[in-house]
Amino acid sequence: MKKLLKVSLVAAFAMGALNAQAEEKFITIGTGGQTGVYYVVGQSICQLVNRDTAKTQVKCNAPSTGASVANLNAIADKQMDMGIAQSDWQYHAYNGSSSFEGKKNDKIRAVFSLHPEPFTVMARDDSGIKTFDDLKGKRVNVGDPGSGTRATMNVILKEKGWSDKDFKVASELKPSEMASVMCDNNLDAITYNVGHPNGALKEAAASCNAHLVPVTGEAIDKLVADHSYYAKATIPGGLYKGTDNPVETFGVYATLVTSSDVEEDKVYAVVKAVFDNFDRFKRLHPAFANLKEEEMIKNALSAPLHDGAVRYYKERGWLK
Repeated sequence: MKKLLKVSLVAAFAMGALNAQAEEKFITIGTGGQTGVYYVVGQSICQLVNRDTAKTQVKCNAPSTGASVANLNAIADKQMDMGIAQSDWQYHAYNGSSSFEGKKNDKIRAVFSLHPEPFTVMARDDSGIKTFDDLKGKRVNVGDPGSGTRATMNVILKEKGWSDKDFKVASELKPSEMASVMCDNNLDAITYNVGHPNGALKEAAASCNAHLVPVTGEAIDKLVADHSYYAKATIPGGLYKGTDNPVETFGVYATLVTSSDVEEDKVYAVVKAVFDNFDRFKRLHPAFANLKEEEMIKNALSAPLHDGAVRYYKERGWLK
């Protein structure tokens, strides 16, 4: 009898474990290169989500990807549930404009915005590059294909009437590769749409004599005036060796996006994990330090909010 009871308990335990496993929901968040802030954002969100898996049955992972455009395409193809994307590419994906012409995805849904992302240019001191116009004829890393950096560079080039042919070299290296290539004197300058401070840029500034370059002028003024998802930005001085003074540029916001096809409970669990542990989240990277909850549900959101996010924001009294 005791033996039968023991077998029954083991079977019941095993069945319970299988049922619990069957009820678990998995969510994948597309990020960016492993040296960038997007990767830290995704890992940080998943860290908070996975602390509550026993309660929510939601498990989270955040693999490295090609960043903004690649993440939006993966969401459209249902290869990922969520992704981090620049605010301008959230807009273009939802409206079917720019490089998303003919690929409009009206199922894109906003979750919240994150840190500002200035478009950043860093150049070797011996390159003679002091302004964006000085990049002409130089060896420049224009951005990883599929990344927001590459897409933003394309927008700037179009506004200025330039193309890749205006550079001596237009390389498309990943952020993790570009610092060493520049410091080996195989590039004159690198570009990056990113929150600051950033590891790849710190590596470059520490490994060779380099400085940040302002991204200003009539073409930039027109981009900011014509598009609500762009804004003037200032990179503080002292973040990188060789750049003691603030540097003017323009930029976007990083945003977390998803699809209306993703279950409400999964998105709700992600939003709740971040905002119920907001102080902990802000400590996970310097770029998060100045985030404000009320701004994160308003800034640079070009698509409707997902129902799961709306549910949480209403519970907190942030939306009516």
